[in-house]
Amino acid sequence: MDSLGTRILRNGFGCPRGLLGRVGGWLMARGNAATERHLVSLAGLGEDEVVVVLGHGPGIGLEAAGMKSRHVIGIEPSRTMRDVAARRCKELIGEGRVTVRDGAADRTGQADDSVDVVLAVNNVQIWPDWRAGFGELHRVLRPGGRMLLSAHRKWLPDGLAEVVEGSGFREVQTSLWEPPSRGADTAFILTAVCG
Repeated sequence: MDSLGTRILRNGFGCPRGLLGRVGGWLMARGNAATERHLVSLAGLGEDEVVVVLGHGPGIGLEAAGMKSRHVIGIEPSRTMRDVAARRCKELIGEGRVTVRDGAADRTGQADDSVDVVLAVNNVQIWPDWRAGFGELHRVLRPGGRMLLSAHRKWLPDGLAEVVEGSGFREVQTSLWEPPSRGADTAFILTAVCG
């Protein structure tokens, strides 16, 4: 049986649901907004690129990507967060620029070689299986496609870059970024190209 703390973390942040999930989404929106927008900016999205925003939570990065590209797919395992993101991106969804659907890193539902860019902020640390997740992302990215990930440095276990390289990605680069928000955690950023 899970401890109370484990249930709170899972229901509030891991796969948010219910009232606790909505509170977790609000906290994620406030704490991750600058990093979400920064990652979208770093990606340099083209209008015609197909973009997957993985584990988009309340949809801050999804919305930012949808303002740059006409083909943005939000993939999120939490129904609560899909609903919150759909409300945030209602206009972009109505214009056909953004879609939101169920899925996760290891089950995107995308065809082989169908995506130009994958973005993920503060969720790689809770993927159950990094190798399965990065294998799936390598499968769906077109050759030369880009992957940009960010995570709170203090919560990220060691070895991420090695697993990414072992999954067939090249030009793996890591950096740190200090969000301008007061009290925001240092962001670890990883970029890679699908080889």
